[in-house]
Amino acid sequence: MATPDPLPTMTPGARRVLTAASTLFYDRGIHAVGVDAIAEAAGVTKKTLYDRFGSKDALVLAYLQERDHRWREHLEGVLATVPARGAARVLAVFDAAATWSAANSPRGCSAVNARAESDDPDHPVSRETLRQKRWLLEVFERLLTEAEVSDPGPLSQTLMLLYEGAIVTVGMGTLEAPFTRARDAAADLLDHAPS
Repeated sequence: MATPDPLPTMTPGARRVLTAASTLFYDRGIHAVGVDAIAEAAGVTKKTLYDRFGSKDALVLAYLQERDHRWREHLEGVLATVPARGAARVLAVFDAAATWSAANSPRGCSAVNARAESDDPDHPVSRETLRQKRWLLEVFERLLTEAEVSDPGPLSQTLMLLYEGAIVTVGMGTLEAPFTRARDAAADLLDHAPS
């Protein structure tokens, strides 16, 4: 799995805007936060916000892409600690998600939350969230292939369902340690996976 491409270099003003927007979007929701609040929190003018990002939609995309970039780096770091191919690397995705969630995502997945606010599947935000989820599905399939699971496609989809259920459960606060439960279920599936 390749480390994600570096994010574009930003001016200090653009970085302040993105940092403020990221916090506000994640904590309050995308539609609930206007550009005035973002500019005020960033200590810049609305003109600076628009000069750097062009639109609120472009700023939302930058927010989602930056969080995704950081998640991918985190996942890559966790997978690097489990170098042997096999079930342990597949399960490490759940371990990475648990540590990422505890540190960065107490309200659940930013992509899921953003997609919940968009009713247009062709909107750039919807397409970005789908891209992120497809990437993770591909990660599961690649790790299962490395683990020599025959026909990894169906199992990768089941693991993705476990993962998504856990991340939504984090945001809802329905039960404790959802990634541990999802990991345990994944381990059971892997124990019975044909190779």
